[in-house]
Amino acid sequence: MAKAKKTVFFCQNCGHEEAKWLGQCPVCKEWNTFVEEKKLPEKGSESGIRRKAEPISLSRIETKGEERIRTEMEELDRVLGGGIVKGSLVLVGGDPGIGKSTLLLQVCRILGEKGEEIIYISGEESARQIKLRADRMGKFDDRLSLLCETNLETIEEVIRTKKPHIAVIDSIQTMYSEEIGSAPGSVSQVREATNTLMHLAKGMGITIFIVGHVTKEGTVAGPRVLEHMVDTVLYFEGDRHASYRILRSVKNRFGSTNEIGVFEMRENGLQEVKNPSEFMLNGRPEHASGSVVACSMEGTRPILLEIQALVCRTNFGMPRRTAAGTDYNRVNLLMAVLEKRLGMALADCDAYVNIAGGIRMNEPAIDLGIVLALVSSYQNKPVDPYTIVFGEVGLSGEVRAVSMPKQRVMEAKKLGFHTCILPGVSVESVGEVSKMKIIGVKNVSEAIQHL
Repeated sequence: MAKAKKTVFFCQNCGHEEAKWLGQCPVCKEWNTFVEEKKLPEKGSESGIRRKAEPISLSRIETKGEERIRTEMEELDRVLGGGIVKGSLVLVGGDPGIGKSTLLLQVCRILGEKGEEIIYISGEESARQIKLRADRMGKFDDRLSLLCETNLETIEEVIRTKKPHIAVIDSIQTMYSEEIGSAPGSVSQVREATNTLMHLAKGMGITIFIVGHVTKEGTVAGPRVLEHMVDTVLYFEGDRHASYRILRSVKNRFGSTNEIGVFEMRENGLQEVKNPSEFMLNGRPEHASGSVVACSMEGTRPILLEIQALVCRTNFGMPRRTAAGTDYNRVNLLMAVLEKRLGMALADCDAYVNIAGGIRMNEPAIDLGIVLALVSSYQNKPVDPYTIVFGEVGLSGEVRAVSMPKQRVMEAKKLGFHTCILPGVSVESVGEVSKMKIIGVKNVSEAIQHL
């Protein structure tokens, strides 16, 4: 009799394997994440002889700077750490319709003009659909080839035969291997497809971009092991109904994970936003209460953003608090500081806090901006539109220091601001700035008095 195929249970969150179903994963502690799938047969060596492995002394290993390919898109190059590293595996995730395929197609167009051989493999669109979208972006070089295929073995054979410099897989959830009985997008299929592409990238020195679908929580669909296997994980964020997009790196083995790239969606594709601060402050109301400009750092880039607050008496017994673009619990904490340290009666008030433009920031440096916006709306007194504030607020009402205050002040000066309220301990590191009034404060009460 034929031997029955063994089934095992995989955790959809972390990829952990168990022989039986469990309610909670013992590794990632998530509940109800185990799914049953057929176990792959063990792959033995073709010759039956194991290759001998010898450890190498760390001091004998020669290191050279990674060979990078510049995409000429400064926003993308910054997020990648200076360009595309040859032989790297890059995962790009984002909501449907956010512009993942558009961004990668633009990268293919630029690199094709620079003489790179590129193959674009799509499992979701036909070649004609990709051609129609490409025509809106401009003229493409003959070095870009299209392949509409979902079979992993066929894709591997084409890549080994063509030997391109760069390959794009759109998307990893549509790829399937004939050796696995489960459906495309399952834990086994995604893990096997990523493992095959990783061996192609490292073994042949091919840079491979992988497009990944995201769940409703905003993370890449499939096992968490997918993000562990790749070299770089990029998330494309933003409201698809708005014009701007933010490219954020959450993992990068070849650069910083604090950098972001800002793009604007137009008819002919994505356009880089060279000065995101000016872009975010465009259309700011004048002489309106509850509007304060703060500064947040994303890596080495200071970004000025408008914080809006609306405080009004509640019509119900339970006041409503809403936060868009920042942490809801942080807003509640800061309102408690205002009640306790300044005696402001906010317990019977509705409070709505919003970061204009739809951008999301969680840096503690915007605490002072949120506090002053709440006070401005509560007292119905507008803040000087040419004043910028930043600083972390503690539970006792003190204003604490933040990183890189000098860069924040210089960015504000470049955009025409003439007053800056910042933590008092940071005044010395900032020094004197021409045509800029620097005001250092020790606590929230001092900041309110200066305004």
